Amino acid sequence: MSTLFTKIIDGEIPGRFLWSDERAVSFLTIGPITHGHALVVPRDPVDHWIDADDDLLAHVTSVAKKIGNAQQASWDCPRIGLMVAGFEVPHLHVHVWPVYSLHDFSFEHVDPSPSDESLDDAAERIRVALIDQGYVANVPADVSRPI
Repeated sequence: MSTLFTKIIDGEIPGRFLWSDERAVSFLTIGPITHGHALVVPRDPVDHWIDADDDLLAHVTSVAKKIGNAQQASWDCPRIGLMVAGFEVPHLHVHVWPVYSLHDFSFEHVDPSPSDESLDDAAERIRVALIDQGYVANVPADVSRPI
C-alpha cells in the first residue's frame, strides 16, 4: 500500500526529516499546531495503530519520546503533546509537539501555511538537540532526505 507517507519516506515528496532508522522516521508536519510539531512514522505502512505489532508500536513510541525530549530541550514549553489520530493519512503516525496549554491539543489551531523559514528553523533545532543527546547516527545530514 502506497501512502503519502511512503512517498515522503521514499523521497518522492520532500520532507524535513529529523530521525531515520531501519523501522521508523520522523519529519515535520506541514500543518503544525505549534512550532516544532513532528510526526513519527513507521516505514511499513500500517494503517491503524492497533494493527501494528507490539514491537513496532513500542519502537515508534520510543522514537517519539526521543523527538519529544529534543523538542523539550529546544522550546521553553511545559509539556510535549503526543497523539495518534489517524484520520488524515491511512498510515500509522504519532504527532509529537511542544504544548503550552490544552488549547494546543486542537487541530483547529493548525497553521495551514507555515513559512519555509519557520519549518527549517524547527527542523534544525530538533536535529541539533538530537545530536546533542547522542543520536547523531539517526539524524539525516540533509534535512530533506532520510538516511
